[in-house]
Amino acid sequence: MKIGLIGAGNMGIFLLEKINKCGFLPNYSIVSVLDEREKAKNSMPALSEQYGFAFFSHLNAFLTSGIDLVVESSNIQAVHTYAERILREKDLLVISVGALADQLVYKRLLSTAERSGTRLYLPAGAIGGLDAIKAAGITGDLNSVSLISRKPGKALVNGELTEEKVLFSGSASEAIARFPQNANVAITLSLAGIGTDKTKVTIIADPTLETNVHTVQASGSFGKMEFTLQNRPSPDNPKTSHLTALSILSRLQSLKEQTVIG
Repeated sequence: MKIGLIGAGNMGIFLLEKINKCGFLPNYSIVSVLDEREKAKNSMPALSEQYGFAFFSHLNAFLTSGIDLVVESSNIQAVHTYAERILREKDLLVISVGALADQLVYKRLLSTAERSGTRLYLPAGAIGGLDAIKAAGITGDLNSVSLISRKPGKALVNGELTEEKVLFSGSASEAIARFPQNANVAITLSLAGIGTDKTKVTIIADPTLETNVHTVQASGSFGKMEFTLQNRPSPDNPKTSHLTALSILSRLQSLKEQTVIG
């Protein structure tokens, strides 16, 4: 599996380290990295030598570099800029799921993938239970889904908090507009369930926490479910859960597994 990577920030470096350096996924390698920014021309050569990939500053050359799959590890704007073009030729794994809060964008990408015979992969990210949410809603009988995200104060607020503070309460689509770096999990949950407008989200900054805590509640004809995950922030980026990075490795690994669970 030859992977093309868009973005070599904290998440991109994590993937390069685990896949190319540590060999965590046998028979996988990140062979190409795309970054069209002018400043990347100065920083990329050293990373290219360190991790053994080819650097590209133009999309067309990147897509024709022998890659099987593209992993976006940049930002929402990168998804808007590149995703549709990529899906005309390659499978795409999107990390910045918040870009799909816009239903028109999401539907356009699905349509492109269907016409081209490609696939759009969305990793679970910082939460689990998406298989249960999808199963509960398969016949349209999933009535409500809510997410309460509690994070350490320093991940959400500049300055010092002395007590917890509710920063947001509303729909998932509104959450990603207000907190684009913290609400990807809300969009992933929404796409698995009842949509961004119906999924309710609460974001809380809590100075007593050292982990990110996500609680999902859902109800429907199946009954009720509730589950909570306590995720440690990434050591390099307190706004991102470490589980998010691990979920990407897991999703990549599943592409070649004979048995698919969930």
